[in-house]
Amino acid sequence: MEEINQSMSPRDVVAEMDGRYALFGLLFALQNRLQAVGDTFYEEITSKQFFLMACLNLFQGEAPTVQDLAQVMGSSHQNVKQIINKLEQKGFVSVVPDEEDRRKLRISLTEYAAVTGEKYRAKEEEFMAGLFAGVTEEEAKQAFLIMSRLEANLMRMKAVPENAGKVEKPKDENL
Repeated sequence: MEEINQSMSPRDVVAEMDGRYALFGLLFALQNRLQAVGDTFYEEITSKQFFLMACLNLFQGEAPTVQDLAQVMGSSHQNVKQIINKLEQKGFVSVVPDEEDRRKLRISLTEYAAVTGEKYRAKEEEFMAGLFAGVTEEEAKQAFLIMSRLEANLMRMKAVPENAGKVEKPKDENL
């Protein structure tokens, strides 16, 4: 990386960086900005609560369990359970024990969630149009593919045993 001039803007500094590091930092900033905007979008729910409800729509047939949702959301069972509890209190989801294994809880959207979703449909479409302004469909697909690869890499890294991948200090054979 070239020497950084003090008069350079943050964007100029990032432009000089290794693209991987710039993207890594941008992912955090983007997540923070998306959550901040998302938390002001709905009157009734937070962006994380919305994300859980969006993930519920991915499941066809049998309602997912807490663990199913945690896996799709990339979050812990405990965090997802807390979000579910808040959504249940607000009337957006119903939680029922699994018929075969009563320890498992199955989560589904309520009619109130569907009505609320319809209330925001036009606003959501406007938000998506604004978010993706200047981004072509092809660019969006490319970004999705890259992000999917990064997610797969992270999932592989999580699956690796604790000590795998750690670099050990070479032994000095002269001692």
